Amino acid sequence: RAIAAARGRGHGCGMATTADEPRRGPAYDAEMPPDQARAMQRAIRLEWISVVYFVTAIAFTALVMGQSQAMKTAWVDDMLGLVPPISILIAAHVRRRAPDGAYPYGYHRCVTIASLCGAVALFGLGLMLLVDGAITLCSGEHPDIGDVRLLGRSVWLGWPMIVALLYSSVPTFFLGRAKHRLARVLHDKALASDALMNKADWMAGLAAILGVIGVGLGYWWADAAAGMLIALDIGHDGVENLRTVVGDLMDRRPRDVDDRDWEPVTRDLTAALERLPWVLRATVRLREHGHVFFGEVDVVPLDQAEPLRRTREVRALARALDWRVQDVCVQLVDGREHHDDRWPPPG
Repeated sequence: RAIAAARGRGHGCGMATTADEPRRGPAYDAEMPPDQARAMQRAIRLEWISVVYFVTAIAFTALVMGQSQAMKTAWVDDMLGLVPPISILIAAHVRRRAPDGAYPYGYHRCVTIASLCGAVALFGLGLMLLVDGAITLCSGEHPDIGDVRLLGRSVWLGWPMIVALLYSSVPTFFLGRAKHRLARVLHDKALASDALMNKADWMAGLAAILGVIGVGLGYWWADAAAGMLIALDIGHDGVENLRTVVGDLMDRRPRDVDDRDWEPVTRDLTAALERLPWVLRATVRLREHGHVFFGEVDVVPLDQAEPLRRTREVRALARALDWRVQDVCVQLVDGREHHDDRWPPPG
Protein backbone atom coordinates (compact mmCIF):
# COMPACT_ATOMS: atom_id res chain seq x y z
CA ARG A 1 0.00 0.00 0.00
CA ALA A 2 2.84 2.39 0.83
CA ILE A 3 4.47 1.72 -2.55
CA ALA A 4 1.19 2.27 -4.38
CA ALA A 5 0.51 5.49 -2.46
CA ALA A 6 3.94 6.85 -3.31
CA ARG A 7 3.60 6.34 -7.06
CA GLY A 8 3.13 9.57 -8.88
CA ARG A 9 5.10 11.65 -6.38
CA GLY A 10 8.66 12.81 -7.01
CA HIS A 11 11.50 11.51 -9.14
CA GLY A 12 15.05 10.61 -8.11
CA CYS A 13 15.58 12.70 -4.98
CA GLY A 14 13.28 14.32 -2.51
CA MET A 15 11.12 13.95 0.53
CA ALA A 16 9.64 10.52 1.02
CA THR A 17 6.48 12.08 2.48
CA THR A 18 3.48 13.65 0.81
CA ALA A 19 2.78 17.34 1.07
CA ASP A 20 -0.94 17.08 0.33
CA GLU A 21 -1.79 14.58 3.08
CA PRO A 22 -4.74 15.96 5.09
CA ARG A 23 -4.02 17.23 8.56
CA ARG A 24 -5.41 15.23 11.47
CA GLY A 25 -5.90 17.72 14.28
CA PRO A 26 -3.57 19.63 16.63
CA ALA A 27 -1.29 16.66 17.28
CA TYR A 28 -0.48 16.27 13.58
CA ASP A 29 3.14 16.58 12.57
CA ALA A 30 4.13 16.31 8.90
CA GLU A 31 7.30 14.31 9.52
CA MET A 32 5.86 11.94 12.13
CA PRO A 33 3.18 9.22 12.21
CA PRO A 34 0.24 9.86 14.56
CA ASP A 35 1.73 7.92 17.51
CA GLN A 36 5.01 9.83 17.36
CA ALA A 37 3.18 13.14 16.88
CA ARG A 38 1.21 12.53 20.07
CA ALA A 39 4.41 11.54 21.87
CA MET A 40 5.94 14.84 20.74
CA GLN A 41 3.01 16.74 22.21
CA ARG A 42 3.54 14.93 25.54
CA ALA A 43 7.25 15.74 25.41
CA ILE A 44 6.51 19.44 24.86
CA ARG A 45 4.15 19.44 27.85
CA LEU A 46 6.84 17.77 29.97
CA GLU A 47 9.34 20.44 28.97
CA TRP A 48 6.96 23.26 29.95
CA ILE A 49 6.39 21.52 33.29
CA SER A 50 10.18 21.27 33.69
CA VAL A 51 10.67 25.00 33.06
CA VAL A 52 8.07 25.99 35.68
CA TYR A 53 9.39 23.43 38.16
CA PHE A 54 13.04 24.50 37.84
CA VAL A 55 12.17 28.16 38.31
CA THR A 56 10.48 27.34 41.63
CA ALA A 57 13.31 25.01 42.67
CA ILE A 58 15.92 27.70 41.96
CA ALA A 59 14.02 30.21 44.10
CA PHE A 60 13.52 27.74 46.98
CA THR A 61 17.17 26.65 47.03
CA ALA A 62 18.40 30.27 46.92
CA LEU A 63 16.38 31.09 50.06
CA VAL A 64 18.14 28.46 52.20
CA MET A 65 21.52 28.10 50.42
CA GLY A 66 23.71 29.69 53.11
CA GLN A 67 27.45 29.00 52.72
CA SER A 68 27.15 25.31 51.81
CA GLN A 69 29.23 24.21 48.81
CA ALA A 70 26.87 21.31 48.13
CA MET A 71 23.87 23.65 48.20
CA LYS A 72 25.63 26.01 45.81
CA THR A 73 26.30 23.02 43.54
CA ALA A 74 22.65 21.99 43.55
CA TRP A 75 21.52 25.59 42.94
CA VAL A 76 23.77 26.08 39.90
CA ASP A 77 22.73 22.64 38.67
CA ASP A 78 19.07 23.69 38.80
CA MET A 79 19.82 26.87 36.86
CA LEU A 80 21.62 24.97 34.10
CA GLY A 81 18.79 22.46 34.15
CA LEU A 82 16.71 25.12 32.39
CA VAL A 83 18.98 25.08 29.32
CA PRO A 84 17.89 21.73 27.76
CA PRO A 85 14.10 22.20 28.10
CA ILE A 86 14.24 25.74 26.72
CA SER A 87 16.42 24.55 23.81
CA ILE A 88 14.03 21.68 23.09
CA LEU A 89 10.98 23.95 23.14
CA ILE A 90 12.63 26.31 20.67
CA ALA A 91 13.71 23.39 18.45
CA ALA A 92 10.19 21.89 18.54
CA HIS A 93 8.89 25.14 17.06
CA VAL A 94 11.65 25.76 14.51
CA ARG A 95 11.99 22.22 13.10
CA ARG A 96 8.46 22.30 11.63
CA ARG A 97 9.29 25.12 9.23
CA ALA A 98 9.13 24.13 5.58
CA PRO A 99 12.35 24.04 3.52
CA ASP A 100 13.15 27.32 1.80
CA GLY A 101 15.81 28.88 -0.40
CA ALA A 102 18.24 29.39 2.47
CA TYR A 103 17.64 25.96 4.05
CA PRO A 104 16.65 23.58 1.24
CA TYR A 105 16.99 20.54 3.52
CA GLY A 106 14.63 22.01 6.11
CA TYR A 107 15.22 22.81 9.76
CA HIS A 108 15.38 19.29 11.19
CA ARG A 109 18.88 19.70 12.55
CA CYS A 110 17.80 22.31 15.07
CA VAL A 111 16.97 19.25 17.21
CA THR A 112 20.65 18.25 17.04
CA ILE A 113 21.61 21.79 18.03
CA ALA A 114 19.29 21.51 21.04
CA SER A 115 21.10 18.29 21.95
CA LEU A 116 24.41 20.13 21.64
CA CYS A 117 23.16 22.82 24.05
CA GLY A 118 22.28 20.17 26.61
CA ALA A 119 25.62 18.40 26.22
CA VAL A 120 27.60 21.64 26.63
CA ALA A 121 25.51 22.52 29.71
CA LEU A 122 26.26 19.13 31.27
CA PHE A 123 29.98 19.26 30.52
CA GLY A 124 30.37 22.90 31.59
CA LEU A 125 28.49 22.30 34.83
CA GLY A 126 30.58 19.27 35.71
CA LEU A 127 33.87 21.04 34.98
CA MET A 128 32.92 24.18 36.88
CA LEU A 129 31.73 22.32 39.97
CA LEU A 130 34.74 20.02 40.01
CA VAL A 131 37.15 22.96 40.02
CA ASP A 132 35.08 24.86 42.60
CA GLY A 133 34.88 21.86 44.93
CA ALA A 134 38.60 21.12 44.59
CA ILE A 135 39.51 24.71 45.49
CA THR A 136 37.22 24.61 48.52
CA LEU A 137 38.61 21.26 49.67
CA CYS A 138 42.25 22.24 49.20
CA SER A 139 41.80 25.57 50.98
CA GLY A 140 40.32 23.81 54.00
CA GLU A 141 37.33 26.15 54.06
CA HIS A 142 34.88 25.11 56.80
CA PRO A 143 31.26 25.76 55.77
CA ASP A 144 29.07 27.19 58.48
CA ILE A 145 25.49 25.90 58.71
CA GLY A 146 23.98 27.86 61.57
CA ASP A 147 20.47 28.34 62.93
CA VAL A 148 17.52 30.26 61.53
CA ARG A 149 14.34 31.60 63.10
CA LEU A 150 11.38 29.65 61.78
CA LEU A 151 7.85 30.12 63.13
CA GLY A 152 9.28 31.81 66.18
CA ARG A 153 11.70 28.97 66.97
CA SER A 154 15.43 28.49 66.39
CA VAL A 155 15.96 25.72 63.81
CA TRP A 156 19.17 24.31 62.37
CA LEU A 157 19.42 25.64 58.82
CA GLY A 158 20.37 22.18 57.59
CA TRP A 159 16.76 20.99 57.88
CA PRO A 160 15.31 23.62 55.49
CA MET A 161 18.27 22.88 53.21
CA ILE A 162 17.38 19.19 53.11
CA VAL A 163 13.74 19.99 52.38
CA ALA A 164 14.79 22.30 49.51
CA LEU A 165 17.15 19.65 48.14
CA LEU A 166 14.43 17.01 48.23
CA TYR A 167 12.12 19.37 46.34
CA SER A 168 14.80 20.05 43.72
CA SER A 169 15.76 16.39 43.24
CA VAL A 170 12.86 13.95 43.75
CA PRO A 171 10.60 15.29 40.92
CA THR A 172 13.51 15.22 38.45
CA PHE A 173 13.80 11.45 38.93
CA PHE A 174 10.29 10.98 37.50
CA LEU A 175 10.69 13.70 34.87
CA GLY A 176 13.89 12.08 33.59
CA ARG A 177 12.32 8.62 33.32
CA ALA A 178 9.30 9.97 31.44
CA LYS A 179 11.49 11.96 29.03
CA HIS A 180 13.77 9.01 28.31
CA ARG A 181 10.79 6.82 27.37
CA LEU A 182 9.55 9.47 24.97
CA ALA A 183 13.08 9.98 23.58
CA ARG A 184 13.14 6.32 22.51
CA VAL A 185 9.78 6.65 20.75
CA LEU A 186 10.79 9.87 18.97
CA HIS A 187 14.48 9.09 18.34
CA ASP A 188 15.10 12.43 20.04
CA LYS A 189 18.64 12.77 21.35
CA ALA A 190 17.96 16.26 22.68
CA LEU A 191 15.22 14.83 24.88
CA ALA A 192 17.54 11.98 25.92
CA SER A 193 20.19 14.56 26.85
CA ASP A 194 17.60 16.42 28.93
CA ALA A 195 16.71 13.14 30.67
CA LEU A 196 20.40 12.76 31.56
CA MET A 197 20.39 16.31 32.90
CA ASN A 198 17.45 15.37 35.11
CA LYS A 199 19.41 12.34 36.31
CA ALA A 200 22.27 14.68 37.19
CA ASP A 201 19.79 16.89 39.08
CA TRP A 202 18.46 14.19 41.39
CA MET A 203 21.92 12.73 41.95
CA ALA A 204 23.20 16.22 42.77
CA GLY A 205 20.38 16.72 45.24
CA LEU A 206 20.94 13.44 47.05
CA ALA A 207 24.71 13.96 47.21
CA ALA A 208 24.15 17.49 48.52
CA ILE A 209 21.89 16.12 51.26
CA LEU A 210 24.71 13.79 52.33
CA GLY A 211 27.09 16.76 52.33
CA VAL A 212 24.79 18.86 54.52
CA ILE A 213 24.32 15.98 56.96
CA GLY A 214 28.09 15.43 57.02
CA VAL A 215 28.72 19.07 57.93
CA GLY A 216 26.12 18.79 60.68
CA LEU A 217 27.99 15.80 62.10
CA GLY A 218 31.27 17.72 62.09
CA TYR A 219 32.84 16.42 58.86
CA TRP A 220 33.64 19.75 57.21
CA TRP A 221 35.10 18.09 54.12
CA ALA A 222 31.90 16.16 53.35
CA ASP A 223 30.30 19.23 51.78
CA ALA A 224 33.03 19.84 49.17
CA ALA A 225 33.54 16.10 48.60
CA ALA A 226 29.84 15.67 47.81
CA GLY A 227 30.05 18.55 45.31
CA MET A 228 33.05 16.97 43.60
CA LEU A 229 31.37 13.56 43.34
CA ILE A 230 28.37 15.23 41.73
CA ALA A 231 30.66 17.09 39.33
CA LEU A 232 32.47 13.93 38.20
CA ASP A 233 29.25 12.15 37.27
CA ILE A 234 27.80 15.22 35.52
CA GLY A 235 31.04 15.81 33.60
CA HIS A 236 31.16 12.19 32.45
CA ASP A 237 27.61 12.40 31.07
CA GLY A 238 28.50 15.69 29.39
CA VAL A 239 31.50 14.17 27.60
CA GLU A 240 29.43 11.21 26.39
CA ASN A 241 26.70 13.52 25.07
CA LEU A 242 29.23 15.77 23.33
CA ARG A 243 30.79 12.78 21.61
CA THR A 244 27.37 11.66 20.40
CA VAL A 245 26.20 15.02 19.07
CA VAL A 246 29.52 15.79 17.34
CA GLY A 247 29.28 12.44 15.55
CA ASP A 248 25.77 13.29 14.36
CA LEU A 249 26.86 16.73 13.12
CA MET A 250 29.67 15.02 11.17
CA ASP A 251 27.09 12.86 9.35
CA ARG A 252 28.02 9.65 11.12
CA ARG A 253 25.89 6.61 10.40
CA PRO A 254 22.78 6.76 12.65
CA ARG A 255 23.10 5.37 16.16
CA ASP A 256 20.39 4.69 18.73
CA VAL A 257 19.24 7.28 21.27
CA ASP A 258 21.53 5.93 24.00
CA ASP A 259 24.52 5.79 21.59
CA ARG A 260 25.07 2.14 22.45
CA ASP A 261 24.72 0.58 19.01
CA TRP A 262 24.22 1.33 15.32
CA GLU A 263 20.65 1.87 14.17
CA PRO A 264 19.62 -1.23 12.14
CA VAL A 265 17.68 0.82 9.57
CA THR A 266 20.61 1.02 7.11
CA ARG A 267 21.10 -2.74 7.14
CA ASP A 268 17.36 -3.46 7.04
CA LEU A 269 16.74 -1.12 4.11
CA THR A 270 19.62 -2.66 2.14
CA ALA A 271 18.24 -6.15 2.73
CA ALA A 272 14.69 -5.09 1.80
CA LEU A 273 15.89 -3.52 -1.46
CA GLU A 274 17.90 -6.59 -2.46
CA ARG A 275 14.77 -8.71 -2.01
CA LEU A 276 13.01 -6.78 -4.82
CA PRO A 277 12.86 -9.01 -7.91
CA TRP A 278 14.48 -6.44 -10.22
CA VAL A 279 17.40 -5.49 -7.91
CA LEU A 280 20.83 -7.07 -8.30
CA ARG A 281 22.63 -5.10 -5.56
CA ALA A 282 21.93 -2.07 -3.38
CA THR A 283 23.94 0.23 -1.17
CA VAL A 284 22.44 2.62 1.39
CA ARG A 285 23.97 5.40 3.44
CA LEU A 286 22.01 7.53 5.90
CA ARG A 287 22.75 10.44 8.22
CA GLU A 288 20.79 11.96 11.07
CA HIS A 289 18.87 15.23 10.82
CA GLY A 290 17.33 15.56 14.25
CA HIS A 291 14.56 12.98 14.54
CA VAL A 292 14.82 11.86 10.93
CA PHE A 293 17.30 10.38 8.46
CA PHE A 294 18.44 11.72 5.09
CA GLY A 295 20.58 9.74 2.70
CA GLU A 296 21.39 8.16 -0.66
CA VAL A 297 20.57 4.80 -2.22
CA ASP A 298 22.49 3.27 -5.13
CA VAL A 299 20.64 0.41 -6.82
CA VAL A 300 22.02 -1.89 -9.53
CA PRO A 301 18.98 -3.18 -11.50
CA LEU A 302 18.91 -6.41 -13.49
CA ASP A 303 17.82 -4.43 -16.57
CA GLN A 304 17.06 -0.86 -17.59
CA ALA A 305 13.27 -1.13 -17.76
CA GLU A 306 10.93 1.45 -16.13
CA PRO A 307 13.53 3.58 -14.29
CA LEU A 308 11.00 6.15 -13.04
CA ARG A 309 8.64 3.55 -11.56
CA ARG A 310 11.53 1.75 -9.89
CA THR A 311 12.89 4.97 -8.40
CA ARG A 312 9.51 5.72 -6.86
CA GLU A 313 9.23 2.16 -5.62
CA VAL A 314 12.56 2.42 -3.79
CA ARG A 315 11.56 5.67 -2.13
CA ALA A 316 8.19 4.27 -1.08
CA LEU A 317 9.83 1.14 0.33
CA ALA A 318 12.26 3.27 2.36
CA ARG A 319 9.39 5.28 3.84
CA ALA A 320 7.33 2.19 4.58
CA LEU A 321 10.26 0.53 6.35
CA ASP A 322 10.83 3.29 8.91
CA TRP A 323 9.07 6.65 9.43
CA ARG A 324 12.42 8.28 10.19
CA VAL A 325 13.65 7.81 6.60
CA GLN A 326 12.35 11.13 5.30
CA ASP A 327 14.54 12.12 2.36
CA VAL A 328 16.45 9.73 0.11
CA CYS A 329 18.16 10.33 -3.22
CA VAL A 330 17.81 7.21 -5.39
CA GLN A 331 20.20 6.40 -8.23
CA LEU A 332 19.89 3.48 -10.62
CA VAL A 333 23.48 2.73 -11.58
CA ASP A 334 25.32 0.37 -13.85
CA GLY A 335 27.00 -2.53 -12.09
CA ARG A 336 30.41 -1.30 -13.24
CA GLU A 337 29.83 2.03 -11.45
CA HIS A 338 28.70 0.45 -8.19
CA HIS A 339 31.40 0.21 -5.53
CA ASP A 340 30.40 -1.12 -2.11
CA ASP A 341 33.76 -0.11 -0.65
CA ARG A 342 32.76 3.57 -0.96
CA TRP A 343 30.42 3.20 2.01
CA PRO A 344 32.02 0.52 4.18
CA PRO A 345 29.98 -0.61 7.18
CA PRO A 346 31.41 0.28 10.59
CA GLY A 347 33.53 -2.35 12.24
